[in-house]
Amino acid sequence: MASVPGGLRYTKEHEWVLMEDNIATIGITDFAQESLGDVTYIQLPKEGEMISKNDPFGVVESVKAVSDLYSPVTGRVIEVNQPLLDAPELVNQDPYSDGWMVKVEVKDTSDAEDLMDPGSYKEYIEEKG
Repeated sequence: MASVPGGLRYTKEHEWVLMEDNIATIGITDFAQESLGDVTYIQLPKEGEMISKNDPFGVVESVKAVSDLYSPVTGRVIEVNQPLLDAPELVNQDPYSDGWMVKVEVKDTSDAEDLMDPGSYKEYIEEKG
């Protein structure tokens, strides 16, 4: 069973977001990394780039698939997890800590309000089976 930490919000595309004031830390969920298998490459935006809610902001490649990453919020990228670019396997090892992808200065903090809470996300991935 995939890990679903509390305190985060989740998308149907299996991204997670941690909101701290107007800063959103974004990554992919344990369910997503399990589904992908061994992650071999990650493409992320550059610091300073704008990303938009529900639009792709990067790509994750694994031994099984190539998947777009969809942003749960709109804002400006203020930090990229540089170690992840050299060691994409960090996503498999710890998707919620070392495997985070970008930090975004969010324009409208209500962006995250329509995302799933941990309980809803657990139900969602159980239905997907």
